[in-house]
Amino acid sequence: MNIEHATSKRPAEHRGIVVHVIELLALTAFGTMLLSCSDAGKQHQAQAAGPRSVSVAVATVQKQDVPVYLTGLGSVTAFNTANIKSRVDGQIMKVNFIEGQFVHEGDLLIEIDARPYQVQLEQMEAQLFKDQASWRDAKLNYDRYVALIPSGSIAQQQVDTQKATVDQLEGQVRTDQAQIDNAKLQIVYCHITAPFSGRVGLRQVDPGNIIHATDTNPMLILTQLQPIAVIFTLAEDVLPTVADYMRHGTLEVEALSRDDQTKLGSGKLLTIDNQIDPTTGTAKLKAVFDNKDLRLWPNQFVNANLRLETRRNSTVVPTAAILRGPQGTFVYAMNSDNTVEDRPVTVALTEGNTTVITAGLNPGDVVVTDGQDKLQRGSHVEPRNTTPTNNAGQRSGASSAFAGTPGS
Repeated sequence: MNIEHATSKRPAEHRGIVVHVIELLALTAFGTMLLSCSDAGKQHQAQAAGPRSVSVAVATVQKQDVPVYLTGLGSVTAFNTANIKSRVDGQIMKVNFIEGQFVHEGDLLIEIDARPYQVQLEQMEAQLFKDQASWRDAKLNYDRYVALIPSGSIAQQQVDTQKATVDQLEGQVRTDQAQIDNAKLQIVYCHITAPFSGRVGLRQVDPGNIIHATDTNPMLILTQLQPIAVIFTLAEDVLPTVADYMRHGTLEVEALSRDDQTKLGSGKLLTIDNQIDPTTGTAKLKAVFDNKDLRLWPNQFVNANLRLETRRNSTVVPTAAILRGPQGTFVYAMNSDNTVEDRPVTVALTEGNTTVITAGLNPGDVVVTDGQDKLQRGSHVEPRNTTPTNNAGQRSGASSAFAGTPGS
């Protein structure tokens, strides 16, 4: 009985050992899998902790000509303006212009009834004819008296009296002639002509109206638009520099719209005013424009850009690339391995969206123009676009900073 019972227990013990071995193998496999997943996670974290690329905008450093400007607020002023008024009293017979018409110097604008002045002229001419006859008669008598002096048949006093009469009548003739000239002048004033070439504004009178020389309101306003002037102001500190450049040649002035987006015309600097406004510390400058396309109108506000010089073959970058730190101005320049370094630069002048660099960069270098706040030395970057530098001839309206004298 005991032997059989012991023999029957052995298979059960064998099965328990097998199960235990299987459990150990399963646990070992599960542990290996966990270890493998842990290693993969660590490797992924290590990769995630590596350097990441920053998306930035970049631009290429270029070499080009850069004009140097001074910018001031200006107002367009007519080169000549005339308030046309009558110099005689009378009735308007004819208006020979259309509102807004361009007229030339000497063109007849308004005709006033000249018949009253023509009658006066004829009266003056008749009076002159009468007085000339009296003068000639007195002069003949005087000549006779002079001929009688040697014979002693006439007194010297009578001769002198006759001489005075001749002179008086001659004076009357001259007065008559002056009155005739005045009557002719009144007739001329009845024909109102353009004193210069220009554009006629809105008329204030119509045919048939009676006008007077004492009327305060003009009959029309004539404005010369071609050429036209722009008067603008600049700070008193730059006047010596402007005067320096003026001695070396004529300076060009550009007129731009108030938003600095539209160029209205190009002209020449004419002169600098002879005094400085003590309340603003500025002086007035006057430029003249051909205004052939009539884009400038009197009393129009414009931005005037005075070009001092053009710097040839300058190294330029977009102004957005320039940063300022404790050590001065610098840019983030991109290396060939798409990393960046902070590079100090020397700024010569800023003209709109373009900055001229004299040291620190070379043409062909690539600089960051946007996204610099996320960068530091050695950062990896991913250029998302290339921003071309502005054409230096197209200005955005910002005031320029400059240094130097003509030809520097």
